[in-house]
Amino acid sequence: MPFNKVDYIWMNGKMVPWDDAKIHVLSHVCHYGSAVFEGQRCYKTPKGPAAFRHQDHVDRLFNSAKIYRMKIPFTKQEIYDACLNLIAINGLDACYIRPLVYRGYDSLGVDPSACPVDVAIAVWPWGKYLGPEAMEKGVKVCVSSWRRNAPDTMPMMAKAGANYMGSQLIKLEAISRGYVEGIALDVYGHVSEGSGENIFIVHKGRLITPPLGASALEGITRDTIMTIAKEMDIEVVEQNIPREMLYIAEEVFFTGSAAEVSPISYIDDIQIGPGHRGPITEKLQTRLFDIVEGRADDVYGWLTYVPKKENIPAK
Repeated sequence: MPFNKVDYIWMNGKMVPWDDAKIHVLSHVCHYGSAVFEGQRCYKTPKGPAAFRHQDHVDRLFNSAKIYRMKIPFTKQEIYDACLNLIAINGLDACYIRPLVYRGYDSLGVDPSACPVDVAIAVWPWGKYLGPEAMEKGVKVCVSSWRRNAPDTMPMMAKAGANYMGSQLIKLEAISRGYVEGIALDVYGHVSEGSGENIFIVHKGRLITPPLGASALEGITRDTIMTIAKEMDIEVVEQNIPREMLYIAEEVFFTGSAAEVSPISYIDDIQIGPGHRGPITEKLQTRLFDIVEGRADDVYGWLTYVPKKENIPAK
């Protein structure tokens, strides 16, 4: 999807014009994938643009950096404020937010210690990740031949750029086979997640999702849906899911900051439930969008409103 360019990107504390936001080709990150990042949405509401679960995303960014021993040269509050201010300065009502922490330009050994830890934040308008029709009709996916990493290979609780090399293989394979997305299994053959989404199934009325031990990311939208489901008295279970349980589930859907709540209609050409969005998926989807788009009370404190441009301190 081509970028919908905006005016500014935040880089190491400065607002930089979009086309000038560049790094050196010999930066460590270009050669070894040494980066952690976040993906987050800001929604248009009657009260103005609001970032969804903003503090949770900032916290996870810092946790990912901690796992990879990357000391971010800014405080959580500075990153928190920079994201919101960047949205305001670019005049966006709704957008995707991408903070990136990466090892920059100094040396090119595998040891990254000498390289500076740089930070950039970009925001841009981004529609429905799997397509607008997918939210109701669902998408056709396949189980990928590519597995998620074993627990003792790379830390999957860190949202690291290098992890998404595997995701690219999953996505490319799925597209080459005529599907929209792929589902990865873990090293033991249990369902893990999509290329960039967590996964849920509805089986005998229960909502089931793989545990983090299945090499699944600790998704913030995943946690959101589990919270909403419990509010609706839907039983939520974290357990290992064998591949064949996907085929006999009443409903299956992806969750993620980009994917939001995206139903799955077919897996490996097997129809899932009615072959389109099921009733539980629809209830969860509706409740989520009612909260994030300001039609329902934000009872969980998930929305952080973006300051008006004129209220941002000059720097």
